[in-house]
Amino acid sequence: MNKQGKILIVDDNEDVLFALNLLLEPYFEKIKVAVTPEKIPYFMKTFEPDIILLDMNFSRDAISGQEGFEGLKRVLEIDPQAIVIFMTAYADTDKAVKAIKAGATDFVSKPWEKEKLLATLSSGIKLRNSRLEVKHLKKQVTILQDSIYNDHEIIGESAAMQEIFSTIYKLSDTDANILILGENGTGKDMIAHLLYRSSSRYNKPFISIDLGSIPESLFESELFGYEKGAFTDARKSKPGRMEVATGGTLFLDEIGNLPLTMQVKLLTALEKQQITRLGSTQAYTIDVRLICATNVNIHKLVNEGGFRQDLLYRINTIQIHIPPLRERGNDILLLADHFLKIYTQKYRKEIQGLTRESKNKLLKYNWPGNVRELQHSIERAVILSEQVLLRPESFLLQPIQAPTAKEEILNLEQLERQAIERAMRLSEGNVSRAADYLGITRYALYRKLEKLGL
Repeated sequence: MNKQGKILIVDDNEDVLFALNLLLEPYFEKIKVAVTPEKIPYFMKTFEPDIILLDMNFSRDAISGQEGFEGLKRVLEIDPQAIVIFMTAYADTDKAVKAIKAGATDFVSKPWEKEKLLATLSSGIKLRNSRLEVKHLKKQVTILQDSIYNDHEIIGESAAMQEIFSTIYKLSDTDANILILGENGTGKDMIAHLLYRSSSRYNKPFISIDLGSIPESLFESELFGYEKGAFTDARKSKPGRMEVATGGTLFLDEIGNLPLTMQVKLLTALEKQQITRLGSTQAYTIDVRLICATNVNIHKLVNEGGFRQDLLYRINTIQIHIPPLRERGNDILLLADHFLKIYTQKYRKEIQGLTRESKNKLLKYNWPGNVRELQHSIERAVILSEQVLLRPESFLLQPIQAPTAKEEILNLEQLERQAIERAMRLSEGNVSRAADYLGITRYALYRKLEKLGL
């Protein structure tokens, strides 16, 4: 065991303190000792130990272990994530087991065996480092959220959107798992953020995973984390997204892309409320509120055997369906005004609004890319326009014309080619955005472009 971390040893026997100090000096960066549990708060503040080796029995009561329990309570009140390892005589192992239930990490017997003691302390240090890393990641997530959430404003006065807002309000005092359905670009991620901000878990982590963008080989390590050496590139241990999200909300976007093998593991983790990192046998308890989203017909996917029915029941306590933009009526113009304000300010333009003809054009358009397409259309129009009002020609929209019976195309390859070409035009060559329009992953679109020679 290389020198690592700081250890505080608490025991009223000075011979024990001397022996442990001598034994552990080669293995720890710094060692402090105390003869009474009353000194623990002082050392936690001034020394900040990574691990505390605490005797169970002291001079006041050498049998019951009460002083050890009181010391443990003090430690956990100061730092609930602290690593406390009890030392106890062989006859006190029952008390040590009770201490584990009270929050201690482990215990070692007196007289100790050197290798067992070092192994126990090494495991404690690893656990401490893992907890500190998770804490650091959660802090980073919180900082990012503060900047992100201010930009998330949901616009909508249509009856369908008002019903969604009402449902979210009813869910504010619950931890119910939510499944959000809707086409690409309808704002499923924004509804997920609103659910989070309206819940009792607000100000706790909100961890988002886009399952459509993660290669299948990385699913397990992303969700559950891994230990150093678990695979070739695992140079250090890393907590998974589910572990980091503990106490808060986990948003699994495009849940329909989750492979069946991973669906089984996700279901097991949710049922047991535990995960195990790759390369480890230690189980970590998790406490997450789950929000999932997908643009596919997941009930059809279940019937076809592509999604587990038991997992659907687990994630689908409440279902929210976001209507496509073409069904939201005047919300189109409300959103257009919203994006216009954003981009006129961003690009320092003096554009005051849209002409009546422009509004009619937006209302008549089918919006296959939904809100995301409208947002990009407004941004592009603002950038290119030199006029005070945005006119119809400012919007490069290409409504799909219904073919006549004579010219109707049924060839699947030709239909696929036309759909991909249109998506690439709408996205201005952005493959990720085009894949969103088509409802497939970026990798699938790359394969189709190569196959069709596009």
